[in-house]
Amino acid sequence: MKNIILVLVIMISTTATSIAKDTLVIAHRGASGYIPEHTIAAKAMAYAMGVDYIEQDVVMTKDDHLVVLHDHYLDRVTDVQEKYPERLREDGRYYVIDFTLAEIRTLAVSERYRLDRRGNKIPVFEDRFPLDKSTFKVHTLAEEIELIQGLNKSTGGDIGIYPEAKSPAFHLEAGKDLSRAILQTLKDYGYDSKDAKAYYQTFEIEELKRVHEEVLPALEMNVKLVQLMGGGGDYYSDLITAEGLEELSKYADGIGPSMGMIIPNDAEAGALKMSGLVANAQAVGMEVHPYTFRQESFATPPYAKSYEDLLEIFVNQVGVDGVFTDFPDRTMKFLGR
Repeated sequence: MKNIILVLVIMISTTATSIAKDTLVIAHRGASGYIPEHTIAAKAMAYAMGVDYIEQDVVMTKDDHLVVLHDHYLDRVTDVQEKYPERLREDGRYYVIDFTLAEIRTLAVSERYRLDRRGNKIPVFEDRFPLDKSTFKVHTLAEEIELIQGLNKSTGGDIGIYPEAKSPAFHLEAGKDLSRAILQTLKDYGYDSKDAKAYYQTFEIEELKRVHEEVLPALEMNVKLVQLMGGGGDYYSDLITAEGLEELSKYADGIGPSMGMIIPNDAEAGALKMSGLVANAQAVGMEVHPYTFRQESFATPPYAKSYEDLLEIFVNQVGVDGVFTDFPDRTMKFLGR
């Protein structure tokens, strides 16, 4: 009997190890837990940590260049207020689409911040890279791809890219087809099939359908497509049912849900109340890559004792296929890689 139990324990342990080693590590905006997000330095650091993929959020400039930034605003991550105060729109924001690439290259990039009542910059993540130190700039999608491909050549690595079209409907309204431009760039650099080390992702449901039905055929290419999903509201309610996921699987290769869509943020340890999202998506052949794994205490759900405990829950208990993380090194260490 003891021998049987021992064999079962070894089998379970071996299976968990196998799952962990196969789990994709996606550097969320680079090694953004250590260096300001979406900077070349953050991407180089993530590469050195040996991740599987590096994420690029992509928006378009006034003169149609693709740049890597978290969203289509320049404020909260640059010093645009100081350099171009007159470019403020009525809603109080500064839009990438109102600036040329040359103008954007004059801006300094920093860790993400918010403004207090007096207009002082307060870091969103207090213990990350200081706001007023070193020099970082905005770069283009092509420049980042060339960095990653160059490192693949010089190191013998095979790290992939994971671009997201940020607010493509907003861009389309302005006469700019962001998704097509991103995918054309991917094709130009050799990412033109599902075998390529690239995923395309977006939060917009209709845009992912358009990409599958119109853009990819027009460009004569095919890459893996991921439907991002956020919690709150009814936007994804039809999509996350078993029937909705089955329909989605006809054109998407995976989903990128928030962690809260898999386990409620207010769940308690020992009573996780997992949704059927992961199992239902995997049952129809889709991968599941939830976001965002962060080590800060306020970003760790109460049901997890630590960052590593959070990974244990999602990797070995839930069985996700990959994770978006701000801390690739800690994730790689947890996975035994």
